[in-house]
Amino acid sequence: MMAVHATPGPSMHESHRPWQLVAKSFDSYPFIAPGNAWIMDEAEKEPARRNFIEQIIEEHNQSGRFDGRVHTRFPPEPNGYLHIGHAKAFCLDFGLAEKYGGKCNLRFDDTNPCKEDTEYVDYIQEGIHWLGFDWEDRMFFASDYFEQLYEWAEKLIADGKAYVCDLNAEQMREYRGTLTEPGKASPYRDRSPAENMDLFRRMKAGEFADGARTLRAKIDMASPNVNMRDPVMYRILRAHHHRTGDTSCTYPTSDSTSGQSDSIERITHSVCTLEFENHRPLYDWYIQQLGIFAPQQIEFARLNLTYTVMSKRKLLQLVSDKLVSGWDDPRMPTLCGLRRRGYTPESIRNFCDTIGVAQFNSTIDLQDVENSLRDDLNLRAQRVMAVLRPLKVVITNYPEGQTEELDAANNPADESAGSRRVPFSQTLYIEQDDFMEDPPKKFFRLGPGREVRLRYAYYITCTDVIKDEDGKIVELRCTYDPESRGGSTPDGRKVKATLHWVSAAHALDAEVRLYDHLFDRENPDMVDEGRVWTDNLNPRSLERLAGCKLEPSLANAVPGDRFQFERLGYFCVDLDSTPKAPIFNRTVTLRDTWGKVQKKR
Repeated sequence: MMAVHATPGPSMHESHRPWQLVAKSFDSYPFIAPGNAWIMDEAEKEPARRNFIEQIIEEHNQSGRFDGRVHTRFPPEPNGYLHIGHAKAFCLDFGLAEKYGGKCNLRFDDTNPCKEDTEYVDYIQEGIHWLGFDWEDRMFFASDYFEQLYEWAEKLIADGKAYVCDLNAEQMREYRGTLTEPGKASPYRDRSPAENMDLFRRMKAGEFADGARTLRAKIDMASPNVNMRDPVMYRILRAHHHRTGDTSCTYPTSDSTSGQSDSIERITHSVCTLEFENHRPLYDWYIQQLGIFAPQQIEFARLNLTYTVMSKRKLLQLVSDKLVSGWDDPRMPTLCGLRRRGYTPESIRNFCDTIGVAQFNSTIDLQDVENSLRDDLNLRAQRVMAVLRPLKVVITNYPEGQTEELDAANNPADESAGSRRVPFSQTLYIEQDDFMEDPPKKFFRLGPGREVRLRYAYYITCTDVIKDEDGKIVELRCTYDPESRGGSTPDGRKVKATLHWVSAAHALDAEVRLYDHLFDRENPDMVDEGRVWTDNLNPRSLERLAGCKLEPSLANAVPGDRFQFERLGYFCVDLDSTPKAPIFNRTVTLRDTWGKVQKKR
């Protein structure tokens, strides 16, 4: 079972906290993840999993709060690329709608034109579709509601619930107070509704400079929740908006938009991550003051992974500082990066389902994502042979110029995958690591005088070692047993090692990129004195190997195709690959090796 490292999160409302758990391992618990309760399905008499959000929804369905409707939404900001943490969120949003026969909207929170771009809008849609979800005709933008939001802002002004403030950003921070000290009222807080209305309309007309004035909600400067201390609703910002262009110089804040947008769309269950729990009273305040439809906000723990950063700001810095090749660098946790590396949408969805929905912040081991991928690729990836660091082998007693076709299984886990023909000839390539001139006791692969089995082929014995003038081994001379074809011999003898290989005359030359964790520290945000988080980047996260030898069946592989290189791991064809210059990325090893490497250091 997976390991989850629990950390305290914001306090939850009692109605949303059916129980708590403070364990690091779930091996002894009859459920998959915190926040998941098990009930008995009366029809099948088998456990049926329900998480705490589903419990809330079912309570609402029983009480008739939303007339049995379930309508969720996924509200990304179009200021970056989706990553696997977002995948957990929208798998939940779309999954809940699917489970309860409801609907899920895609709504872009485009309230900050300085950071937004249609490029992000396009890639967000592509990422959601790639994972298999569809919003049908329900794609919206917060900017669709700018006119309605403006009218509601004027209503709050008229009701004495909002005012125009002349404090600048620094002054506003000073007046806001701290977590232990209350804030103090702005000197402009008591302006009359008429004066505020006039100033707000002049803000919209562009009479004032950027940052000169803001519209603030009038709530409570002494509230223990700092989000309720007269938050900013509108600010002056002359920036080109990706949808509305230059038609406005005032934009609403996300906090003053989200709840109202949910209300306009009549969202029933507004699911968001824990950092928004303290924003819920503000969302509810706007809904109550405006007297509009009230969705139910429910918070859950965001996804955190070891050896990974999920901050959009930090991911953007990695790209901007050229510490990675781009948003789709296969080492990035972005969906486009994972896709390029060879991850399948099914493995990501299965992972998100397996980790469940938690009510406290935790960190999931990255190997759990990789294990989900291994489980999926084991069933679907065709097996092939590839030699990444080739060592030449000449079989001296094999007929020169002869080639024979050997039968190789495409996938032992799937009999319907059939088989393929692999050429065998006198000269082969094996991995350099599969030979040692002076092997230790527990090394069972090839050495002088040793016999091993070649996968799908014959037993061979090493007779000579050829070295260059620098003493480097460049070739092995071997003999083969003609009676051992297919891996068995008339005398029934056995060997302890089976090696993969590629026929030299038929080999496909390729570049192979070995990707590993982007960071070499489990928590990249933990830094030693005098260092920064980027100092935790793993210098071994990418190794490029040229001159790799692949079996000829891979000549027709196209970008995105996935394979298991026998004994080496799972690989996919890179987007930059061409028939004349094929490139393969290592998606994941056959088993987790990182933990063992870390322990040895």
